[in-house]
Amino acid sequence: MRLPDSVTGSFLVVLGAAAAYGGWILPPVPGQPVGPNVFPLVIGCGLALCGLAIVFGIGRSFEEEEVLVPFEDGQAAASPPQEKLQGKLYGLRALLPPALLLFYVVAADRLGFIITAAIMVYVTSTALGARWKLALPLAALSPLAIHLIFGKLLRVPLPAGLLPAPW
Repeated sequence: MRLPDSVTGSFLVVLGAAAAYGGWILPPVPGQPVGPNVFPLVIGCGLALCGLAIVFGIGRSFEEEEVLVPFEDGQAAASPPQEKLQGKLYGLRALLPPALLLFYVVAADRLGFIITAAIMVYVTSTALGARWKLALPLAALSPLAIHLIFGKLLRVPLPAGLLPAPW
């Protein structure tokens, strides 16, 4: 079953709004400017923005069209756009999220958050099909933005490691 992007995006907008509202109604911590309400508020707003991007079709031009390949019996099947990458180990991409989680646990204290997150973003973006021209800037900039959000706004202590944050 395939759902239209407007339905999926609208669901994410509603889910994000519910998470943001849930964070909004949490009581603040007396004497602290940032309390437990900030994290669900930030995550909910981000989820709602992603849902809006899906509803409005932002990024749709980057998707490749589905190609139908006929079988011998006359039926057609959809071939994936990255057919050349499918080999014996192609299905092991499903193990990437737990492998990256284990990598973060092992490497974050030694390398620090910024270097570890940059490696994780690069590996994930290339596994999802990004070329190095997109993967490298994404790996360089997103760990800094995430560190800024978690370190300054949410006040989560992140490991400094070999490359501490410039702030």
